[in-house]
Amino acid sequence: MKKYLAILIVVLMGITYGCNNPVKEENSEISNTKSLPSSKESEHQHTESDSIELNNGAKWKVVPEMMAHIRNMESDINRFVEAKHTELKDFTQLGASLQKNIDLLTSNCTMEGKAHDELHKWLLPYIDMVDKLNKSKNSDEALQTFEEIKASYKLFNIYFE
Repeated sequence: MKKYLAILIVVLMGITYGCNNPVKEENSEISNTKSLPSSKESEHQHTESDSIELNNGAKWKVVPEMMAHIRNMESDINRFVEAKHTELKDFTQLGASLQKNIDLLTSNCTMEGKAHDELHKWLLPYIDMVDKLNKSKNSDEALQTFEEIKASYKLFNIYFE
């Protein structure tokens, strides 16, 4: 009888230990998740790694399938400047066109490696700017965002070809 009791105790201890380990792992995952900043917080945290770097002093090559959409957006922006648009509806139309090209650009992403990573350092803030342009409530707000978008293309042309 003592033999069966000893076996039962060992089995129960094994079950208890086995059942507790997944809970501890889940809890550690939850606590790790809680320590991560939310996407809104991380958008505004900039570090040196956010800075785009040249490819050993040279511009990064963007694959032609993606560059076509980037240049389409740049052309839309240049035409917008030439037309001297100032009304919110014009900014909204531009924003829709830029968003369409962003969607095409991201769906045709075939780049890999460091060039891909560096492009994303430019692209992610750019996407946020276009989103901000599309959500502008008045022409002054839209104009300010449009100026940021124009400046981002100057940055793009320094680092990419």
